[in-house]
Amino acid sequence: MTVCLDSNAYSDFKRGVSAVARLLERADEIIVPSVVLGELHAGFAGGMRRAENEQELNLFLGKSGVRSIPVEQRIARRYGDLVAFLRRQGTPIPTNDIWIAAAAIEYGAVLLSRDEHFDRVPLLERLEGDSA
Repeated sequence: MTVCLDSNAYSDFKRGVSAVARLLERADEIIVPSVVLGELHAGFAGGMRRAENEQELNLFLGKSGVRSIPVEQRIARRYGDLVAFLRRQGTPIPTNDIWIAAAAIEYGAVLLSRDEHFDRVPLLERLEGDSA
């Protein structure tokens, strides 16, 4: 199984949430969209442990089976389709989360996130850490 990591799932992992760690251990591959990296770095920039957090993130990204993924044309196209769909449905979600959903769908990944609004996104499978 390929798991796409949302920023809150990474935070849960770093806080030692055992269910999240177990799910990540079972994953064949873990993808981290560039948008998630941006969210994490924004959080680090506002904190007291920026250098330590960045170092820990780099170690995580360097592990076997973990990779960051850029916004590619196919993800951008999926993003556009999702924005249009969610508008038509009257169920918008935060912009960054649409990018994250688009990446997960395009990579055939299960999204690991606590955010229930992802459930409005068609073709997206979401797990929460306590689902592990």
